Amino acid sequence: MDHVISNANTVYGLDHVTNIMKFHSTYLETFLSLQEFIIYGEGPLPIQYRHYIAIMAAGRHKCTYIINFHKKQFLEHNGDPSWLIGLTHVPRKLRNLYEINKILAHRPWLVTKEDIKKVVKGPNSWSMSDLGHAIILLVHFHSLCSFVYACNLNDEIPRAVKVTGVYFRRRSKPCLRGYADESVISDDEGLEPIVERMKKLSEPATEQERIQRYELVQSQLCDSDTSADNGLDPDVKPFIEDSGYSYLDCSRRQFAQQSSFILQEFSWDHHGYSLINRLFNDIGLLLDKKFKTAYNMTYYTMGGRPHIDTSRFRRAIWNYIYCIYGMRNDDYDYEDVTQLLQSQLRVFVKTATCYPERLNKTTTENALKHFDLSEKIHINLMIMEARMQAELLFALRAVMNYML
Repeated sequence: MDHVISNANTVYGLDHVTNIMKFHSTYLETFLSLQEFIIYGEGPLPIQYRHYIAIMAAGRHKCTYIINFHKKQFLEHNGDPSWLIGLTHVPRKLRNLYEINKILAHRPWLVTKEDIKKVVKGPNSWSMSDLGHAIILLVHFHSLCSFVYACNLNDEIPRAVKVTGVYFRRRSKPCLRGYADESVISDDEGLEPIVERMKKLSEPATEQERIQRYELVQSQLCDSDTSADNGLDPDVKPFIEDSGYSYLDCSRRQFAQQSSFILQEFSWDHHGYSLINRLFNDIGLLLDKKFKTAYNMTYYTMGGRPHIDTSRFRRAIWNYIYCIYGMRNDDYDYEDVTQLLQSQLRVFVKTATCYPERLNKTTTENALKHFDLSEKIHINLMIMEARMQAELLFALRAVMNYML
């Protein structure tokens, strides 16, 4: 079946990223609409700031693919070349944003109203609308780093492409390095146990049982260590400070401080959506459409098997990422996470979310080997969107606390 991008406006994207997202053209339309708006649309920040914030965000994950693209775009839009020497050469206003950039990228549970106050008060301060725009840029490009690495794109050479109202045909397959290019898994039935469990997981749990199961998933996070980090690429070094600052596993984290985010007390639907619209007019609709498309999108297949309701599996990935950041959904039964996400897949999801620069071909292949190619891409899209929404909620909660 052909898939159509109905948006008649011309939008700009990274060629390899958009080529891969063509497998899910409904999602791609929402992605490009948001990215076009926050980079090139109406908004409080100068376009040079927007590209430089993208560079700063990608620097936290050493993502040269995104850095090099936005360096070029920065210069093409009359950016000051001296800024590309490094962070010490940018205006103090941009420098003041770096601490929030660092915290949101790695330990978003630590961002507070004091961090907000530091950038909106005093000399070289940000207006609240400036900050709202900047926060969206930061979380967008942090999460896009996860997608780039999960799809093994970081070593590609990025190019800008225009996407108009064109047809995207499924038979034109993108190439993901490290992924087997086959539409149906081998007949070892590696996903069959998951399919069967999804049919049987129906008994309701009590509130206490749900909390206990959440705590069990939290405790297992400490068991999913990944390979060591690599050094700094010359293209990255000018745009990163405190490179050793990274995600903290639960064994080294202060639970009392990070586990207090209850989604029933501050959620996207009931709090985040309206607050971000106050900061940056009408952006909430674009964000909401993108989040919901990634969350609800399904073709009712799993590993080549048709007529499969994958809603439990998709929600398990989303809520697992919330759990990684210490966000608890009291209406969700975390038994689904332990039953539906195999250990290798959990390691992959956590790595892609928290330190995507550490992903390697073996981790990716082992975790996703039983999935169809389009399903692998869909999993990576959910990782990107769940991470972005989680970061954004932490930032908006801090903004709300500051505004009270």
